This record gives sequence, structure tokens and C-alpha cells, in this order.
Amino acid sequence: METTKKKWPFGFYVCSLSFTFERLAYYAAKWALAIFIAAEVANGGLGLDKSVGATMSSYLVAFTYITPILGGYIADRWVSPRILVPIGEILMGISYLFAWKANSTGMLWAMIILLSIGTGFFKGNVSGINGRLFPLADQDTLDSVFSIQYSFVNIGSFCGTTFLTLVAKTSFGYRGLFFGCAIALFVDCAWWLFGMRFFGDAGKKPFLVDNRTENKTQTKKEKDNAPLTKLEKNRVIAILIVTLFSGIFWLIWYMVYMPVYYEFGPVSEAGAGWANWNIGSFVMPTSWFDSMNGLLCIILCPVFAGIWAKMKQRPQGDWGMFTKTAVGILLLGLCTACMVLAAFLSGEGTKDPVGIWIIILTAIFMSVGEVVFSPLGNSFISKYAPKKLLGTMLGVWPFIIFFAGLGYGPLYNFLSTFSFVKAYGVVTIIIIACGLVMLVFTKKFDKLVGGK
Repeated sequence: METTKKKWPFGFYVCSLSFTFERLAYYAAKWALAIFIAAEVANGGLGLDKSVGATMSSYLVAFTYITPILGGYIADRWVSPRILVPIGEILMGISYLFAWKANSTGMLWAMIILLSIGTGFFKGNVSGINGRLFPLADQDTLDSVFSIQYSFVNIGSFCGTTFLTLVAKTSFGYRGLFFGCAIALFVDCAWWLFGMRFFGDAGKKPFLVDNRTENKTQTKKEKDNAPLTKLEKNRVIAILIVTLFSGIFWLIWYMVYMPVYYEFGPVSEAGAGWANWNIGSFVMPTSWFDSMNGLLCIILCPVFAGIWAKMKQRPQGDWGMFTKTAVGILLLGLCTACMVLAAFLSGEGTKDPVGIWIIILTAIFMSVGEVVFSPLGNSFISKYAPKKLLGTMLGVWPFIIFFAGLGYGPLYNFLSTFSFVKAYGVVTIIIIACGLVMLVFTKKFDKLVGGK
């Protein structure tokens, strides 16, 4: 009770609100990039093929997941993390200015490169500084810190895709939206520079330099030289299995956005109009599909945290990580099944558009599937990874998402060469089969980590 009453440092709100501004811009721009490329010139786009939009969207996601590993390495060893963050914010702001003035894919590639580098400097280092603002906190307090930070992230995502994307429907168009993203990052940078005074010593020096002592280094060397036990080896295998299945989940999860934009989306953007997005005379932007995910995450994360806490009190305990991952994958299978049904009902564009209800159902299934297992990944790895491999194992989680991000664009383009109902019907069967296989073997997987 004492930790809940204790006032948290203002630096926590500096870090968390920095995430809100950054994610607001990122998720709005992620949506806008895919639409801007494929939308007709008359509708404010570049008028290119949707395969180009899917590919560039894929690279944007992939590289913004892999560069934080490099940014973290630099912050660990050479450069003050609190200096890297504003550099990253400036680079991200400049990247959106490239998109603002883009008249070819070349300038959009420049945007992706600068945005990826800037994200690498920003993302992990903000969390690292935030954690160091609570040096004496117990694990429960740190869980609360990062849970609330995650809420700030989702608030930014929701506001960006719900409100900032409406700029694209005005006379400012998609370019005006990108300019708004740039302004958000420059404001974010100013906020960070103002708030640095509240960090104390957190992030002044590179993280490893700040923590290094002779005794710690010697102890670490002795531990690193010890061979892995059988249980530790089994736990590494278990982590790799969970990570592999999570990679399958994210590959399809990210790909779901592409048919929502390009097949079910309104013709006034870049879609084929298989779904009806009208509310009276107002045509909802497809970015509101993204908004639903952000809103559901804000609502459902604390709900499921409470569910898992209640389940821990049962005689049989909580579900294991493998069961939760399997359930998340099965829910994603229901998500793609909804799209197959929507495509069938619309005759893949030859009949009347389907009601927006089925797109909402798609968003609900993919969001619940995400919330069931995704927030627990780092916790699972932190709990079971051998100490000397903890950093490596934590790095594997975003690394697999990098490959998922790299693959979903080409996979979407490949599936687009077939009938939607048949192609995505096969995808649905494969996804559900993966979930069932994991569910069948979950007890064996649980034994690898020595129980649940």
C-alpha cells in the first residue's frame, strides 16, 4: 500500500508523455503512408499500385522494430541516453517533413530510413530512463510503472489514428497529416528538453557505464563462464518456441491491415469498397480500424490483468504462457475468418458492400488476441531466461517481429494474386491449426520451464 501512496517522480510523466506524442505521430503516419501511396492523385495520393504501398508499409514496421536494438547498444556503451532521445525525435520530425514534400517513392524511402534511425534512438532509451527513475522499486512497482507507460502509448496511438488522421479528409490532405506528425515530434523534443531536469542522474551516462563496478564485473564473468544447466537449456528452447509462434501471430496480425485498407476500404481512399464505411454523408477513414485496436488495448489490458490475477488464486493456477499464446493465435484465426466471411458476402466486390459491423468484429478478435498474450512476452522471458542470456533472449522478441514486419507486405501481395476467399480461407485454416497444435502440446511445453 505504501508504494501506491508514494508520489511518483515528475520524470515518469515526462517519459510517458513523450511516448504519447511519438506514438500519436507514428501510428497516424503508418496508416497515411499505405493510403497515400495507393490513393488516386485526384484524392491526394501518388496513384501507385497497392503492392507498393503494402511493401513500403511492411518495411516501415520492420525497421522501426529492429533499430531500437542498435540504439540500445549505443546507449549502453557510448552516448548518454537522455541525449540520444531528442536526437531521435528531431530525426523523426525531419522524416515526416520528407513525406510532407514527397512526390516520389524516393522521398518516402528517405522518410522510412530517418524514421527508423530516430525510433532506434528514442524507443528503448525512454523506457530505460523511466525504469531508472525508480532505483529502489520492487518488481510490482516496476510492473505498474510500465503498465501505465503502456497506457500512455495506446492513448497516443488512439488519438493519432482517430483525430490526427482526420486532417487527411480536409483540404490539407495526406501531406498536411505528415506535416502535423512532424510538428508533434518537434513539440515532443521541446517537452523532453524541458523535462530532462527532472531525471536526476538517470540516463546521464551510458547505461552500462552507469552500472559498472569491479565486483559486479568479476561476478558477472564468473557466472558467464558457468555452463547452462539442463533446466536452463530447456527454458531457452521454451522461449524460442513461444517467440516462433508469436512471430507467426504478428506476421498475420500486421497483414490484416492491408485488406482492410485496400479491399474493404472506401474508394475515396485507396480501397475497393467491399465494406460500407458511411455514417450518413460522412465516410469514416480506415484509420479508425487502427483506432479500435488502440482503444481496446487501453480498455482490455487492465481487464485481463485482473483476470490473470483471479486465475492465479485457483487451485490449478493461471494459464501458462503457451496456453495464452495458443488462445491468442486462435482468436487471430477468428479475425481472418471474419474477413473471409465479409469477402464472401460482398462477392469480393461484385455485390453490395458488407456492413461495417463485420470489420468491427475483425478488429475485436485481433485486439483481444493481442492483449491475451503479447504484454506478457517480456515478463515470461525475464522470468525464465538464464541470467547470462537475458539480454539476448529479450532481443529475440523484437527480432522476430522485425521478420514478421518484413514479411507481411510481400505475403499480402502474393495472396492478392488469388481469390480472396480461397487465399485467406487457407490462411485462416493454417492459423487455427497452429493455435490447436500449440494447445495440444502446451503441457509438454510447460514442463520445459519447470511448470507453468
